[in-house]
Amino acid sequence: MGADRRAPLLFLLTLALFSAAASARYLQRGSSSGKVSLALYYETLCPYCSNFIVNYLHKLFEDDQLMDIVDLKLVPYGNAKISQNGTVVCQHGKWECVLNKVEACSIDALPSPKKQFDFIYCVEDFVYKYQYSEWAQCFNKVGVDPKPIMDCYNSQRGEELILKYAAETGALQPPHKYVPWVTVNGKPLYDDYQNFLAYICKAYKGSNPPGTCAGISLKNPARTGGNSELDTSPREADTSSINTKLATSAI
Repeated sequence: MGADRRAPLLFLLTLALFSAAASARYLQRGSSSGKVSLALYYETLCPYCSNFIVNYLHKLFEDDQLMDIVDLKLVPYGNAKISQNGTVVCQHGKWECVLNKVEACSIDALPSPKKQFDFIYCVEDFVYKYQYSEWAQCFNKVGVDPKPIMDCYNSQRGEELILKYAAETGALQPPHKYVPWVTVNGKPLYDDYQNFLAYICKAYKGSNPPGTCAGISLKNPARTGGNSELDTSPREADTSSINTKLATSAI
């Protein structure tokens, strides 16, 4: 893997940077439809990220009125890095790179935000239970055809998505310091991210706020620190069984 690999990756990364800049402007302005932009920048094996998805973020999908005022963006990349030879190295090793791409492809391939979240919730529930190698059971559990996701994973499309998410994460202003990194209309919530519903309600400027918002208030201002995973040096992991898992996941 030398220059032959780096050249196409640099081209894709350049395209991704343009996309990331446009995405950042969109998130900062909020949706043109009047919806509140909620973004989660995360990595799949981060315990704080799986806890947030499984025990907090799911509440958004349990309230149709809230969902009607929110544009949700999920960005599975987190503290990964692109090495000098053009490969992506993830903080929790290669298994995390596998699941980052799987979840990126599910976002790309599945038809609705609800179906996307159901699949990601299922995968992260396995992570939360320290059973992440069993993630492929989610195809049957959620009722998802594995072919579109695995076709994406095994093609250049999966690599393009990861590079796009790398650029979007790298374009954050202020830069992310840890994961999960949650923003509302482009503004980070820092360690108050578990209180994201209150920030959504505060940011919504429409004339008919959801009934849920009547009982929610901001108790603490957003600040740095707290329940999150710092951006530390990525590391490799023993992943001898990954290829076998992937080969059988679409069966």
